[in-house]
Amino acid sequence: MSKLIIFGIGDIAQLAHFYFTNDSEHEVVAFTVDRDYMKAPDFCNLPVVAFDEVDEKYPPSAYKAFIAISYAKVNAVRAEKYHQAKQKGYSLVSYISSKATHWQDLQCGDNCFILEDNTIQPYTNIGNNVTIWSGNHIGHHAQIGDNCFITSHVVISGGVRIEDNCFLGVNSTVRDHITIARNCVIAAGSLILQSTQENGVYTVPSAELSKIPSHRLRGL
Repeated sequence: MSKLIIFGIGDIAQLAHFYFTNDSEHEVVAFTVDRDYMKAPDFCNLPVVAFDEVDEKYPPSAYKAFIAISYAKVNAVRAEKYHQAKQKGYSLVSYISSKATHWQDLQCGDNCFILEDNTIQPYTNIGNNVTIWSGNHIGHHAQIGDNCFITSHVVISGGVRIEDNCFLGVNSTVRDHITIARNCVIAAGSLILQSTQENGVYTVPSAELSKIPSHRLRGL
């Protein structure tokens, strides 16, 4: 069992602590965060240390790390901390839920966070620092680049290429054999039928409030 330092003190860090504790071979021993963001000396009943001194108290030769932060600035914040931890010499671990469905040939990089109820088909390749929340379908021969964040109930069809630093919102769907260019944001509920442009934001209209109140609907 390896000893693990988690970067972050928010909801995702708390979830990472839960998953690593209950469903992995790693033992979480401490949290770290930038000094300006330290709120308390402990989190989840474990010590919190400033990131600028974490490698002194928990040397990379004896501890591994995991970056547990969100998709802020289209994943750029998580990517920055990932590289900073690497520069300190830490090996970054990945978590793949035992309740996710995948084949033994899954290619997955480091610092990935893949939660329960994901179906990942054969010949899929997942890069580094990728978060895949629960309940998604990742089709065969899909290629997912570094620093991506895939939320829940996303359908990525076969042969899709998702380039670095993309965000895919809840219930979005990507048709087969197209490319989502780097730094794209695919909003919740979007249907993507052709390759996207780099730095693109793809949205659909949100639901509108009807002028008819619910108690006047017929047949409902």
